[in-house]
Amino acid sequence: MPGTATTTGHFTFADWQERVIGPGEEANPRLAHASVRNTFSGGIEAAATICEYSIVYVTQKTGSFTGMELITGRLDGREGSFAVEERGWFGEDGTVHCTFEVVPGSGSGELAGLRGKGGFTAPHGETTVTYRFEYAVE
Repeated sequence: MPGTATTTGHFTFADWQERVIGPGEEANPRLAHASVRNTFSGGIEAAATICEYSIVYVTQKTGSFTGMELITGRLDGREGSFAVEERGWFGEDGTVHCTFEVVPGSGSGELAGLRGKGGFTAPHGETTVTYRFEYAVE
């Protein structure tokens, strides 16, 4: 992306509420839904974001997910809100791999016109995760 900036930081899982949608706890594949709250620090500063995931477990330990997260706070000092669409997968070792992209047109306040993408890798058991985000504000 021309004219982009890159920022990094950490986010911490503040809450994770997951429930199986179907066909059952022990079935594979199975569909689940998770509501999550995250707190971001670093380039993105935001407390208690709103995040909703749809998860497909292929086995007890592996699967993939999609999600939407609404982030309200600051991005490198600019105040506003934006939404990101997340896609990822998790393997036998429990590591989560995720990429995310700003939902076009979702930036508000000083973040109006925001576009960007990023990602993270979350080792199993870690509640604080490093992210990287490349963005531009038109």
